[in-house]
Amino acid sequence: MKKRLLLIWLLAVGSLALGVPESQAQGTAEQMALAREYLRQNDYAKAEALYSKLIEHDVQFGLVYPDYLKTLLALRNYKEAEKLVKRAQKKYPGVPAYAVDEGRVLQAAGNTAAAEKEWAQVVQATTPENVYGVASAFQQADMLDYAEQVYLRARQLSGTEKTFAAQLLQLYAYQRKTDKLVEEVLRQVKNDAVPLTYAQNMLQNALRDDESLALLEQRLMTAVQVEPDATPVQELLIWTLLQRKDFGPALLQTRALDRRTQGGGGRVLSLADISLRNKDYATAIEGYTYIMQQYRTGELYPIARQRIIQAREEQVKNTFPIDREKIKLLAQEYENLLQELGRHDRTAEVIKELGELQAFYLDAQEAAIKNLQEVIDMPRARPNVVAEAKLVLADVYLLRGEPWESTLLYSQVEKSHKEQPLGYEAKLRNARLSYYKGDFVLAQSHLDILKLATSREIANDALDLSLLIIDNTGLDTSAAALKEYAAIDFLVFQHKYPEALAALDKLLTKYPGHSLTDEIYFQKAELLQQMGQFTEAAQNLQLIIDNPKYDILSDDALFLLAKLNEENLSQPVKAQELFNQLLVKHPGSVFVAEARKRLRKLRGDKV
Repeated sequence: MKKRLLLIWLLAVGSLALGVPESQAQGTAEQMALAREYLRQNDYAKAEALYSKLIEHDVQFGLVYPDYLKTLLALRNYKEAEKLVKRAQKKYPGVPAYAVDEGRVLQAAGNTAAAEKEWAQVVQATTPENVYGVASAFQQADMLDYAEQVYLRARQLSGTEKTFAAQLLQLYAYQRKTDKLVEEVLRQVKNDAVPLTYAQNMLQNALRDDESLALLEQRLMTAVQVEPDATPVQELLIWTLLQRKDFGPALLQTRALDRRTQGGGGRVLSLADISLRNKDYATAIEGYTYIMQQYRTGELYPIARQRIIQAREEQVKNTFPIDREKIKLLAQEYENLLQELGRHDRTAEVIKELGELQAFYLDAQEAAIKNLQEVIDMPRARPNVVAEAKLVLADVYLLRGEPWESTLLYSQVEKSHKEQPLGYEAKLRNARLSYYKGDFVLAQSHLDILKLATSREIANDALDLSLLIIDNTGLDTSAAALKEYAAIDFLVFQHKYPEALAALDKLLTKYPGHSLTDEIYFQKAELLQQMGQFTEAAQNLQLIIDNPKYDILSDDALFLLAKLNEENLSQPVKAQELFNQLLVKHPGSVFVAEARKRLRKLRGDKV
């Protein structure tokens, strides 16, 4: 209705401006709106009766023409349609859209050869001055292949391959013409005709499956081998490898680029950090090692020196069962680093990391508190590092049975880092604290905020905990089972794994068939994995996979079971089968990219 009123108003104003009486202008506008309504309802005969009269008035020819042509084509009245197009061409000579329409009429009438000849002439008549108008005419007619030909013709006339790069990239990306898109990107990146980030955006929008990314990777690998000094091409190859989470090959290319350009190690440090965040510890360690060896006197050396210990720490923590002796060696490495660099604001993060290791893995809570408090009291330490130290210290107080101290510290970080990731993390930990205590209403109030306004990772954690609470408090008003389960979660937080396992078994017996059953099996599997009991862990995961009622955790269970078979049970064929099963059954899972990467490695695909 709003569109109809707007159309009537525009027609009336336009008619009055040309001296048409107001009553006549109003009547014309209403007829126009009525004709459009008939067209919308596919009542072409009634629409044609009105348009055939309205088209006679010059003032609204341009407004009537597109819908009248559409109506005539729908009625298969090709003779009148041809007359209409010819009239438009005579009235407005040189407008490419009408020549395109002439071809459309010929094609609709069954004369495809004549239509293609007409369109070919339009393309051939393209000049640098009218290229955008001609291409736009084809695009509006949804004839994108001809729009491509127009830009290529104009490029030929310009004498340089740099022209119309952005337009062609957009066309290829929209049409998902992978081969042409890749070749055009490669051409323009080498020519510096488009920014690298623009090319990456086009590729990211168009290449949404692993097969397309593999094609891009292979083409770029060949290009780099042919032109090893083409820096933008090598950067694009590194970006592509990162999209596929192939961090090892990406590091190989990044180191080569760093050596050739004498880049100072910044690219390598960034890639090592990305690898660490994605839990590719071996690649992260290799990257930090390169920086330490190549830039011993550079400003990145102390950063790499610190982060290589962090990477080794994460590697040890995620290699089960955890080797306590290796943890002790890591703590000693932190101590050695502090002796080498000193204890000050620039090494505050090292002190914080040491404190966390002491508290959670070495049962040295007093030493941990001392180190963490030292960071918090440093006047020039970075605010984020101080906030992180407060979060760890709050966790230590929670371990010691002092939840009020924990809440105080969490709340301080919430306030100091409001609307920032660390502030959200503090709120999430406060929610978990309420959950551990069995105060699900308070926990849910925190989680409701986090689900709406935070980073994806924290939002997902908040959503998972929120769903756990909602799913297990709806029918059971006392929430007795969930309170017991939350208490077990707290035992896990305290690293009291044997006690937690025994409590989980009791819960299964006490509440048979409860909605928490799948959560219990998964929790058991994770604990058994961390204790090195891999076969038993696999058995619990299989219980989830085999029961259709446990569909929510099915992809989590499949991924973890596949990893166990790959890394701990020496069953690579079984691991491949499970990764494939995950890709087929759960194509939208967060584990898809990692599953594909592991599958490629297991199959021995060439990278």
